Amino acid sequence: MKHVVFKDRVKLYVRAGNGGNGCVSFRREKFIPKGGPDGGDGGHGGSVVLRCDADEDSLLPLYYQPHQRAKHAQHGMGSQCHGRNSDDRIVKVAPGTVVSDAETGDFLGELTQPGEELVVAKGGRGGIGNIHFKSSVNQAPREFTEGTKGEEKVLWLELKLMADVGLVGYPNAGKSTLLTQLTHAHPKVAPYPFTTINPIIGTLEYPNFSRLRIADIPGLIDGAHEGVGLGHQFLRHIERSKFILFVIDMAGTDQRNPADDFIHLREELRLHRAELADTPYLVLANKMDEPDAADHLEEFKKRIGETIYEISAELGEGLEPVKEALYGHFFGKE
Repeated sequence: MKHVVFKDRVKLYVRAGNGGNGCVSFRREKFIPKGGPDGGDGGHGGSVVLRCDADEDSLLPLYYQPHQRAKHAQHGMGSQCHGRNSDDRIVKVAPGTVVSDAETGDFLGELTQPGEELVVAKGGRGGIGNIHFKSSVNQAPREFTEGTKGEEKVLWLELKLMADVGLVGYPNAGKSTLLTQLTHAHPKVAPYPFTTINPIIGTLEYPNFSRLRIADIPGLIDGAHEGVGLGHQFLRHIERSKFILFVIDMAGTDQRNPADDFIHLREELRLHRAELADTPYLVLANKMDEPDAADHLEEFKKRIGETIYEISAELGEGLEPVKEALYGHFFGKE
């Protein structure tokens, strides 16, 4: 059986509870031979509600439990007893979850703030009992109404990670190593491309307890905006990032040109979504401890007029200025 550790798109089958039927009943007590109708109303069925939970960072639980159902309500009873309403079915989802109807494609909503809720299948209304049909000309009514059916839908849930900072770079640029150095996250690190196949989030903590969420996005390749590789699946996670760190392999691994890499990465983001061109960013020249990195850096500076932070993620060198720059952007300089 294939073991899945992360899921950012799932199909969810939801069904709300049915409303209870109204009751036909007549009061039957000693010394009250004609007590009249006393049938109570049916209860309301439970709804299926998505709730944003900050402790969730994947749709994996729903991948394994794709059917979410609320319970049916209780029918009305005699003595004017109202049937019990059914509780809503609360389904926890990660911040950044976008919900759409799988059959029509209609956008239903998105959940970004912890505690935010979205009703995706409304419970049925309870029917009314015969007590409501009593009148001067209908002393013993036998009419009642049935409860209505709860809604039933098939949904697509898509997660766009809510991170403050997104790491963007080509495969094997050192993003996972950098995330390990900046946070307590422990992504897979190996000397070959595509070691990161799912987005991973870590938290950068400062001495004053300020925090930033950093997302390691799997390596992009040319044509990612058109779906080459897993392009769209990767790029959607960078959409909500407030800041981008471009991690450039300055050693020129596999005969790559660092300046071309940076230009192509920016273009892929722009082609995916034009607004990403305006997202603030820093350029990190990684692997500066390796041969040829200094020569590549000189060429990079000539072609790219950007402020460049020289680092070695593997050795943990040059990271403090990066942390300070991020702190200054998000929290202001002290």
